[in-house]
Amino acid sequence: MAANHHEEEQLGKVYSFQATRRLLHYLKPYRGLVILALALTILANLVRQIGPWLTQIAIDRYIQPAFAGTVDQVVAFDGVTQMAIYFVLTMVVTFVLAVFQDVLLNTIGQRVMRDLRDEIFRKYQTIEVSFYDKNPVGRLMTRLTNDVDSLNELFTSGLVEVLGNVVLIFGALWMMFYYNWKLALVSLLVVPLLILATAWFQRGARVGFRAVRTKIARLNAFTQEHLSGAQTVQLFNREKKAFEQFDDINRAHLQANLDTIFYFAVFYPLVNLISSTGIAVLIWYGGGLTIQQAISLGTLVAFVQYTQRLWMPIQDISDKYNILQAAVIASERVFKLLDTPDGIVSPEKPALQSSPDEIKGRIEFRNVWFAYKDEDWVLKDVSFVAEPGESIAFVGATGSGKTTITNLLMRFYDIQRGEILLDGVNIKDWDLQNLRENFAVVLQDVFLFSGDVAANIRLGKQSISHEQIEWAAREVQASKFIEKLPERYETIVKERGAGFSVGQKQLISFARALAFDPRILILDEATSSIDTETEQLIQQAIERVMTNRTSMIIAHRLSTIQRVDQIIVLHKGEIREKGSHQQLLQQRGIYFKLYQLQYKEQPLTEVTGH
Repeated sequence: MAANHHEEEQLGKVYSFQATRRLLHYLKPYRGLVILALALTILANLVRQIGPWLTQIAIDRYIQPAFAGTVDQVVAFDGVTQMAIYFVLTMVVTFVLAVFQDVLLNTIGQRVMRDLRDEIFRKYQTIEVSFYDKNPVGRLMTRLTNDVDSLNELFTSGLVEVLGNVVLIFGALWMMFYYNWKLALVSLLVVPLLILATAWFQRGARVGFRAVRTKIARLNAFTQEHLSGAQTVQLFNREKKAFEQFDDINRAHLQANLDTIFYFAVFYPLVNLISSTGIAVLIWYGGGLTIQQAISLGTLVAFVQYTQRLWMPIQDISDKYNILQAAVIASERVFKLLDTPDGIVSPEKPALQSSPDEIKGRIEFRNVWFAYKDEDWVLKDVSFVAEPGESIAFVGATGSGKTTITNLLMRFYDIQRGEILLDGVNIKDWDLQNLRENFAVVLQDVFLFSGDVAANIRLGKQSISHEQIEWAAREVQASKFIEKLPERYETIVKERGAGFSVGQKQLISFARALAFDPRILILDEATSSIDTETEQLIQQAIERVMTNRTSMIIAHRLSTIQRVDQIIVLHKGEIREKGSHQQLLQQRGIYFKLYQLQYKEQPLTEVTGH
């Protein structure tokens, strides 16, 4: 099956220690909390080592002597009671330390997650537009949610606890060798078996985890696309086909999880079997020494408990491995995203530009060539000039390059050949923010954000007052329907402007453009999806807004561009005709044919003006 838009990239199979080291960098701002959490973990694990020692004292000093009759039973009972109280106290201390440790670890994890999400979202805001042409939204959401959540598991219950378990292992080993080095060596006889089992598990689980992350991203991408296109799916009766595709992706996700579960299903019981075998060997050998009175019974019991304390953290580390592995794989994908170059950035030393009020708005394309991919040219040797305050319309068939011109002007993409100048300065020499603040764009498919109507006109620019918002809405005739809304300008806008008609959303977009008071106005198919009455209202507003502004209009309806200063006709990425409406009709070229198609009823003499 050929790869498609939703295929998630497969990363390398080498365990990324570099990714792990890079993850630790995010702990640096919270190193004080990390050190405190680690200290609490070490202290709690050291306190746990007291239990077997108390057990050994209880058996050797009180229980066995009382059984042999060498110690009074009352004294022995008091001694055992005292040891039991000490044992409970160690558990209470361990509990208190664990509570503070968990609070600290979760605090660290949540803060690191916030930092990572901030960094990822900042990347999404600055990366070039072409990045979104290649990556579905669902995959990008996976980076911000699922992958970051996997990293949270690492910081809250993985890294510090693994270090604490290492301390517990060394503490148990120290006590074991302190008591009896021969018994300690016997306890470690099964360690090679554990190493082999762990190597097998790591190799299989690593592949499984990567497959699971890949399938999750595909699932999210497919779901997001079909939720956004739910109306189209239902309109064309594609529900069954869409479900079949989803079910295939979902089954692949299920199979990836089942493949991973197999390794866990075998590994954990295998570790239990190995540890139980080690304890059985210890009891066999230590029991013989006890019978021979080479060691005391209390020493043997304490040794068994220390052996359990040795195996418990080993099992816990094995359990944490899945968290560590999932986090490392998630981090590989997150870091791959963060390391993606922004592509289009401001120059290190931008050319000196005037303030927005001093920008004239002169636009020049000089022999511009552009292709989205390789040399599949979308624009070929395009040259034209828009003088300050002049209005230019672009006409041509779909795919002729009209919208591409406006995208290049705002530097969403960089050209391969030629130059684009704004006020005589190459746009590559402009600071991006300064460049783009000179433009306002009205698109056919208007995007409204969650919030209220006023916020969608202001778009976070606090310098735009409420009075300016109301003025802009009145100028473009949007106030007529806004005033009828329940809360007027404070009316909540639902996701993507649900509940507003296409015409109403475009009127809000026009109010937004006017409120920002740009030097250059771009109208991209802005009136192609509205009724005739609304179009007439907008046409009046356009004439008002275009005054003293350089304006670039892209429209299929030729009625909207008859009064512009210059019309440029594009065909297959090349400029074929230039001129005013009447001049182009008289040339009887491409524009003349387009006009005839839209106004078949008009007499030819009325079309040409002769």
